[in-house]
Amino acid sequence: MAEEGRRGAEEGTEKGPGQAYQVFVVMDDLVDKLKLLQYEDGFIRGWGFKPITRHYFAIPTNPGEQFYAFTSLCAWLITKCGKHFDQPQEYDDPNATISNILDEVRRLGGAVDFPPSKLKQGCGEHAVYILDKLADEAMTSTGFTWDKPVYPEEEMEEETMVDDDAELTLNKVEDEMMMDDDDEIEEEETFLDLEGLKKQSMKNESEGSKPVEIMESTTDAAEWKLEVERVLPSLKVHIKADNKDWRAHFEQMLQHRDGIEHSLTETRGHLDKLHQEITRTLEKIGSREKYINNQLESFLQEFRAMQDQLAQAKEKYREGSGGVTERTRELALITEELEQVKSEMEERGTSMTDGTPLVKIKQALTRLKTEMTQMDIRSGVVEHTLNQAKLKDKSNMQRDMNKPLADEQY
Repeated sequence: MAEEGRRGAEEGTEKGPGQAYQVFVVMDDLVDKLKLLQYEDGFIRGWGFKPITRHYFAIPTNPGEQFYAFTSLCAWLITKCGKHFDQPQEYDDPNATISNILDEVRRLGGAVDFPPSKLKQGCGEHAVYILDKLADEAMTSTGFTWDKPVYPEEEMEEETMVDDDAELTLNKVEDEMMMDDDDEIEEEETFLDLEGLKKQSMKNESEGSKPVEIMESTTDAAEWKLEVERVLPSLKVHIKADNKDWRAHFEQMLQHRDGIEHSLTETRGHLDKLHQEITRTLEKIGSREKYINNQLESFLQEFRAMQDQLAQAKEKYREGSGGVTERTRELALITEELEQVKSEMEERGTSMTDGTPLVKIKQALTRLKTEMTQMDIRSGVVEHTLNQAKLKDKSNMQRDMNKPLADEQY
């Protein structure tokens, strides 16, 4: 039942309105199985656990406590199945514990088609499924079998049941009237015919039939007792009980009062004895406590002195820790500056030993000389061009100056 409900929920099939409460039903059956396995003696008293409630593993309350109880109960059930399994401890690795439990469940034939992380909380439908499976295997290993149910025989009540329903229907009234008629008929049958007896006695007197001798009974005593027992139920008067009658309530009150007084008398004696025992125990505890305090007074003073020294040592340690922290910070700064200086020195040393800058300078000087030579050539060409232009201009000016003089001569 637990496996079907769990698989239906995991496969995502259409759930009914009671599917969410299936785990509570399985948990209730699990508690009954544990009681049949007598877990009160083996698990609760033997391993020192609290009794498990009907819904302990169904809802999460305290994950740490539930997980420890879950693993311990699984270990106990595995041992009931005839397997060796050590009791888990609170500080064990939960993954390893869950893995060992699942391995034992697989060896017992259980289907484990869910991740182990589902069991880390120690509650829920998967945890209840594992416990139910182990409980079934434990019951099988111990040879437990279910017997057919035995139903108790119902005894017929002599008195009629009183109906508490205040509403009266027509059919009910008719039934009661018919029952009253039947009772009257039965009562008439059980009544003695007094008139007939009286007439018979008067007739006998008139006839004068009086016995001459003493009458002796010839009836057997055993037969007489049997006849009395046979007729006795017909002579009983049955009175219907009425719950609304104040006399019945009054009698019940008297009975309850007598019972309370009797119980109070007995309980008061027990309570007085218990009070006296508790008083003596408290006095003994008080005297023991005073004796222990007197004996341990010197140790307590030494302990207080040690505590004061410890507090002083802690204060010194705190102050020293503060100085160490400050010096550590300064050391980090100095170390950083030192690293920076080292890197600069390495760069300068590299630049001093490296001939690449000289080669570059020589190449730059050669390039400058070439450019200067080219500039000198260009300057000479420009100067020569200017000189030619000047000479040409000078010759043109002389020619122009000489021309007017020639014209005047002609």
